[in-house]
Amino acid sequence: MMQKFTSIKNWASEDRPREKLLQKGPESLSNAELLAILINTGTANKSAIDIAKDILEKSHQNLLELGRLSLTDIKHIKGIGEKKAVTLMASLELGKRRQLASALERPKILSSTDSFNLLSPYLLDKTVEEFYVIFMNAGNYLITIEPISNGGITATVVDARIIFKKALEYAGVTQLIVAHNHPSGNLIPSETDKRLTEKIKEGGKLLDIRLLDHLIIASNSFYSFSDNGLL
Repeated sequence: MMQKFTSIKNWASEDRPREKLLQKGPESLSNAELLAILINTGTANKSAIDIAKDILEKSHQNLLELGRLSLTDIKHIKGIGEKKAVTLMASLELGKRRQLASALERPKILSSTDSFNLLSPYLLDKTVEEFYVIFMNAGNYLITIEPISNGGITATVVDARIIFKKALEYAGVTQLIVAHNHPSGNLIPSETDKRLTEKIKEGGKLLDIRLLDHLIIASNSFYSFSDNGLL
């Protein structure tokens, strides 16, 4: 028997997302309930929470996948018009910028995990390959993070000269960590990845700039050239 639809406004107050947030704080809400607050209103046959669940289903219950959805993807979900889609995209972008702001507090980078935590906000939700560099001083403190190139689904062209040109623009850069994503989800480095890593490593020796690691980032995980003995 089909369950009768009941609008959120007819729910008990402690079950309504807004009231629940006010009473218990945002941490008490599920992902669907948080999205429902942003969606604000449902349709004649679906509550805002039902629509939120549809969005999460489309993104495989994964917030990283949700961040990859385009405006068009979100608008194709029944009950989401342009205004609601824009609101959702804006909130996702604010979340990403909050991560980036945290990443730029000049931390000390001591492991591949530290590097991944810094770079994942830049690379995890991208649908094409992009290449980034962490520029560091001799004490392993972050100086800046810079994009170098972006390309297609399977590759991006990287000019090592651009990396070192940027390195020389910042005072105190003596170390680099480079990274790129694999939208396919495959973490295994290609022969091109290996050749590029060697090229950057050798080029850095001429300028006394050391390449510490090359990360491949995909599917909320990473492959470290350094950890795997390839540097």
